[in-house]
Amino acid sequence: MSSADDVLAELRALRAADLPTHGGRTLAYVYDSGLDGLDELSAAAHALAASANGLDPTAFPSLLRMENDLVSAASELLGGTARTVGSVTSGGTESCMLAVLAAREGNPGIAEPTVVLPSTAHAAFHKAAHLFRVRPVVVPVDPVTFRADPASMAGAIDDDTVLVVASAPSYAHGVLDPIAEIAAGAAARGVRMHVDACIGGWILPYFRRLGRDVPEFGFAVDGVTSVSVDLHKYAYCPKGASVLLHADSELRRGHFFAGAGWPGYTMLNSTLQSTRSGGPLAAAWAVLRHVGDDGYLGLARAALEAVEEMRAEITAISGLRLVAEPDSTLLALTTDDDGIDLFTVADEMGTRGWYVQPQFAHGDSPVNLHLTITAANRGSEAEFASALHASVAAARTAGPVVVDEGIAAFLADLDPDSLSEEEFGQLLAAAGMGGGAGLPDRMAEINAMLAIARPRLRERLLQEFLGILYRPG
Repeated sequence: MSSADDVLAELRALRAADLPTHGGRTLAYVYDSGLDGLDELSAAAHALAASANGLDPTAFPSLLRMENDLVSAASELLGGTARTVGSVTSGGTESCMLAVLAAREGNPGIAEPTVVLPSTAHAAFHKAAHLFRVRPVVVPVDPVTFRADPASMAGAIDDDTVLVVASAPSYAHGVLDPIAEIAAGAAARGVRMHVDACIGGWILPYFRRLGRDVPEFGFAVDGVTSVSVDLHKYAYCPKGASVLLHADSELRRGHFFAGAGWPGYTMLNSTLQSTRSGGPLAAAWAVLRHVGDDGYLGLARAALEAVEEMRAEITAISGLRLVAEPDSTLLALTTDDDGIDLFTVADEMGTRGWYVQPQFAHGDSPVNLHLTITAANRGSEAEFASALHASVAAARTAGPVVVDEGIAAFLADLDPDSLSEEEFGQLLAAAGMGGGAGLPDRMAEINAMLAIARPRLRERLLQEFLGILYRPG
C-alpha cells in the first residue's frame, strides 16, 4: 500500500509530461481564466459532491437543484423563455449527440432520417449520425468566408430531414454561420434547427455587450429549437460540463430514456450516461456563482483584447494570413508562401513552449494552425509574437517537408479496409508512431505524410495508433 503523499507525488510526476493547462500557452484543448483561486474553489466543490450520483435526482436533490441552476443561467444568456428546458452533459460532443438523438426520436415516422450539416460542422455530428443511424447530408460552405450558405442548406432539406445544424462559431475557422437565415429555411419546412454554440455560447453574448457586432444566434432567433454551450470552455469550469438547451420540453423528450423491462430498478436517464458523478456539476455551479456576470464580462474583455492583438501580430508576419476573418476567439493561420511549412512552424512553436494545433487541408480549407485564445492570453501577446516570428524564420531556413514520391504513391494505393492490424502496426512503426510510447517531439514529417493520405486512410491509421496507445503495460 502506498501512502497518500507518495501517490500524489507519483501523480505530479506523471502530470509533468503533459501540456500546461494554465498560462495560455496551450492554444487548444484547455480554457484558462487566469483567475487566482478558481482551481481551488472548483476542486473543493467537486470533492463535496463527487460521491453523489446523478442517476437518481430524487436521491440527490442537491444535484437536481444545481443542474436546474446551470440550465437557467445558460438559458438566460442565450435568449431562452419560460418554456426553455435543458440538460447538463459531459461535454459538447454529448450535447450535440443528444440534439441529433432527440430529433431522430421526435420523428418516428421517418424510416431513414437525415441531418443537414455545413461542411464545417463539428465532427461530433458525424459521430452522432454514425451511432444513431442518421445519414449526414453535408453542404459546402462559402469558399472565402467559410460560413454556411443558407440557400444551399435550405435546398438540402427534404422529407427525411429531422435536423439542421449551424455553428456559432465553427471550430476550424472561428466564424459564425448565418443562423437567422438558416433557421428560417428550416422552419419553413417544419424541421428542427440546432445551433452548436459549444465554444461561443458563453462568450459571444458578452462580446455583444462590449460593442462587437455579434448577431443573435440563440432562442431570440425564430426557428432555433436547440442550442448547446459548454461550461468548461468560456465559462471556465472544470471538464466536463456542457448544457444542451431545448426550446420546450416536448423537443427534449426524445433523448430521455426509461428502462423498466428487467428485474431491477426502472432506469431513467436524461443523458447518454446513467451514473454521473456530482463532482463536475458542483464544480461548474460553484464557478458560475463565484465569477458572476460582471466577472464574465471582464474575462470576455480580456479574451477579446488578446484576440485582436494576436490577430494583428499574425498578419504582420510576412507570409502568414488568417484563413477567415474571426468572429470569436478562434484563429486559423495559414500561408501562401511555399517556403513556410506550417507543420514545421508548429514543431518550432513547441520547442518555444507554445502548443498550436495543426489542421489538415479539407475542401477549400488549406493546411492551417488553430489557436484557441482565452482570457489567460492577455498580457502574453508579445511573447507569442516573438515565438511565432522565430518559428516562421526557422521553418524558412529548414525548407518545406517533402514526402518521397514513392511513399506518396504507396499511400495513394493503400486500401485502408483491406489492411490487417499487424500491417497497420508496421505502417505506424515506419512512420515513427509505433510502440505505444506516444508521438515524437517533432511531427512535421509525420503530419506531411498524414496530409497526403486520403481521409479514410488517415482515420484508420489514427484509430490503430489509438489502439496501440490504450494497452496496459
